[in-house]
Amino acid sequence: QVQLVESGGGLVQAGGSLRLSCATSGRTFSLYTMSWFRQPPGKEREFVAAISVDDNTYYTDSVKGRFTISRDNTKNTLDLQLNSLEPDDTATYYCAAGVGINLRNYASRQRYAYWGPGTQVTVSS
Repeated sequence: QVQLVESGGGLVQAGGSLRLSCATSGRTFSLYTMSWFRQPPGKEREFVAAISVDDNTYYTDSVKGRFTISRDNTKNTLDLQLNSLEPDDTATYYCAAGVGINLRNYASRQRYAYWGPGTQVTVSS
């Protein structure tokens, strides 16, 4: 069982930055593929970024070069650095944890068993 809690969301102007964090419980954090998803207003939840157990990272095209995902297995935390934010980045951001995830399915919501409650990011133009 893994419990996830996101923090760091807020209101920022376009071009600004935020750093989201996801605190996790449990002693097996290092065994999980960790990801960030987001849900824009009125839209479905979508993949943002993932980091594998061996620190390989994957990003959706719209955030490449702007967002950076990282994990600290000693602190059981997952971070997402958001730079050059755009109004289209406005969404509720969720961290997620799963096992047995590979290159073919890291962007699939159904592969993740554990989710946090989310943190709101609002980017004003």
